[in-house]
Amino acid sequence: MKKILLLSDTHSFIDDQILKFVKQADEVWHAGDIGSLHVTDTINKLKPLRAVYGNIDGNDARSQFPLDNKFRIEEMTIWMTHIGGYPNKYHQRVREELKKIKPSIFICGHSHILKIQYDKKLNILHLNPGAAGKYGFHAVRTMLRFELDKGEIKNLEIIELAKKT
Repeated sequence: MKKILLLSDTHSFIDDQILKFVKQADEVWHAGDIGSLHVTDTINKLKPLRAVYGNIDGNDARSQFPLDNKFRIEEMTIWMTHIGGYPNKYHQRVREELKKIKPSIFICGHSHILKIQYDKKLNILHLNPGAAGKYGFHAVRTMLRFELDKGEIKNLEIIELAKKT
């Protein structure tokens, strides 16, 4: 079993609220728009990190992290990317490959809107953790945490952090 913290769109921001949840996880996954590598370096000092770069990330993040991170963990196939769309509205870049790969979980960031949606057609759980940073139109900073255990996702929780100031 693995305890996962999923966040996105930090836009160079990290604080003690985020780090409190980082410390409780077995792994942290960042779905892009990292901003400064200070964010990922800070997380990586505490816990193993899997990440992708987003559209605002510069060459430093792009040289360290992939556009797509596809991996297996706890008998599940995961595909994480920054811009991927939603069920019935997947981004053109990923649409056909999603049909072929059919990951257990498809993770995106970018929208700053927390969304958990099941794609019945492809049998894929879509997760977007919203935005953990302070930059953007969102009013509440959010993340997700869950456990992966032998092919199952369990104890999925929405984490609402302090409102942006």
